Amino acid sequence: MAVIAIDQSGQAVAGAKPLYRHLYVQVLAAILFGALIGHFWPETGEALKPLGDAFIKLVKMIIAPVIFLTLVTGIAGMTELRSVGRVAGKAFAYFLFFSTLALIVGLIVANTVQPGAGMNVDPATLDTGAVKTYVEKAQHSSIVDFLMAVIPTTLVSALAGDSLLQVLLVSILFGIALSMVGEPAAPVRDLLERVGLVVFKLVGILMRAAPIGAFGAMAFTIGKYGIESLANLAGLVATFYLTSLIFVVGVLGIVARLSGFSIFKLIRYLKAELLLVLGTSSSESALPSLMEKMERAGCAKPVVGLVVPTGYSFNLDGTNIYMTLAALFIAQACNVDLSLGDQIALLLVAMISSKGAAGVTGAGFITLAATLSIVPSVPVAGMALILGIDRFMSECRSLTNFIGNAVATIVVARWDRALDREQLRAALDGEPATGLAAPPVEQDMD
Repeated sequence: MAVIAIDQSGQAVAGAKPLYRHLYVQVLAAILFGALIGHFWPETGEALKPLGDAFIKLVKMIIAPVIFLTLVTGIAGMTELRSVGRVAGKAFAYFLFFSTLALIVGLIVANTVQPGAGMNVDPATLDTGAVKTYVEKAQHSSIVDFLMAVIPTTLVSALAGDSLLQVLLVSILFGIALSMVGEPAAPVRDLLERVGLVVFKLVGILMRAAPIGAFGAMAFTIGKYGIESLANLAGLVATFYLTSLIFVVGVLGIVARLSGFSIFKLIRYLKAELLLVLGTSSSESALPSLMEKMERAGCAKPVVGLVVPTGYSFNLDGTNIYMTLAALFIAQACNVDLSLGDQIALLLVAMISSKGAAGVTGAGFITLAATLSIVPSVPVAGMALILGIDRFMSECRSLTNFIGNAVATIVVARWDRALDREQLRAALDGEPATGLAAPPVEQDMD
């Protein structure tokens, strides 16, 4: 089966690539093949873990330059620097509202479905050794430590490290300085824009390895934990996936409709990235591509540069649903009766702890540990109940977080009148993009 490509003049392009050469098809095939390897040959599946790890490291290698170049050139091209603060303010208002809403949704579903009821688990009989590491990390993730960690040691160390917020801080300051210097800094701005073209081409090259990374990561997940590990706690996993689906289609779908676009068309537009996130269980693996595609969909470069990386730390809808749902599951499984006041306290603590551990590897499980450490009503030892299935729920967290940040970028761009609606419509309808400074990240993605 071949896919007919259309050029900007509306004419069919000769020699259109067959379906199997498109990246999303390759990633999907790799996920299925990896799952089969992990299921039938688990030891081989576990041994393939370095393939997934290597691909994620390759992508992380390019994240800092992508954010820096996108944001610096975007801010430098702004006519008013006040718009930077305005965009940031609107983004954080959006993040705060929907992050809190996601926590509330998790509470409501947990109280309605009660997936942990009837398990009658004695916390004293649980092996807490496996969760000890997560609890220790959570205890070192206070708000003060988090804020201090945003400030890099040097200007260059931010670009050499793995903290998105450090890169964001340096990029904003550098972009503002470049804009304030004005015309004398024009050569620097032009140079950075040209470097950006090269970096995005490099991203396209790296994304060709996506099927290999997805194959290795999925083979390891199934080989290590086994599909049968889902059976014991299938109710919790199913409840979490269904709740996330309702949140994406219902809540984010309504937001998208009010903003003039379809959530289903957005998901189709990002299908390659979503499959990559599913395969690697990491939303960071698709961050550079998301930034490029949001810009290609008509969102202004400064908005994309601010909202996407910031959202990766503060707009974690999937993680927030997971936190309250998992906390109440543990309470129900251990026969801990939480009053309305206890649940409100849990909600308030979760709002803070989810920000304190933002950007930390395994943030979902760590933020849950941080929340339960502060709320003594729910035993931290109960986390041992869900450790075995956390990897499977991590994939759903990452997918929900990814879609939430894509929606947030378009909505904030629309609020700030920095959205080309015709370009958005064309992108979501699959029409060829026009007038872009940067080439598409990967020609096979669409």
